[in-house]
Amino acid sequence: MQAVLEKENKEVVMSKSVVELISKLDTADVKTKNDIENVLVDIGENAVPELVNQLQVVTGKIRGVVAMTLIRIGEPSVDFLRKAALTNKEFEWVASYLIEEIKGSCAA
Repeated sequence: MQAVLEKENKEVVMSKSVVELISKLDTADVKTKNDIENVLVDIGENAVPELVNQLQVVTGKIRGVVAMTLIRIGEPSVDFLRKAALTNKEFEWVASYLIEEIKGSCAA
């Protein structure tokens, strides 16, 4: 039971950290945006669930940074994008586009 709680707590902390980083994008200069994107990419697969959640609600330049982060993380993003597209039909085209970009970059 303790292990389950620790895993859930870790996921909550990770989600909050990703949300906090994304929230800083709104007022960040170009260098800071790049730095935040790099940190999110370094977090990698663990950041993907929250990045996909955020991609469905953020707009503008922030959405672009989140999308590019998912592309850079690559293959671990695909399943989460597919699942999100199944539950959010308005998001389906975005997910399809990103999956296509990821698959294209993996083939290169």
